[in-house]
Amino acid sequence: MTKITFVQQDGTRIETEGQNGATVMETAIMNGIPGIVAECGGACTCATCHVYVDDARTETVGAPSNMEEDMLDFAFDVKASSRLSCQIKVKDELDGLVVHVPSRQG
Repeated sequence: MTKITFVQQDGTRIETEGQNGATVMETAIMNGIPGIVAECGGACTCATCHVYVDDARTETVGAPSNMEEDMLDFAFDVKASSRLSCQIKVKDELDGLVVHVPSRQG
């Protein structure tokens, strides 16, 4: 299992374990992470699973696809580290990943 930490706006850290092959969004939903709405269920059509990837891991996570970049236009307070968690596949290389949940979803 791959450890993923979700950091809430108030600094609360919620540590989870994601199953390889699942997505960071699925991990958030299975663990009841507040702030991850995931209205479209992971189809990359809503931008309600927006997260900020910790700077130390942005290269490992990789850049968003063109489709994801288009959807990020609908997200709230987009930053260089913004990603849709439905598009980040859990894998061994992401063990220890930290993502920050925005104050609201788009």
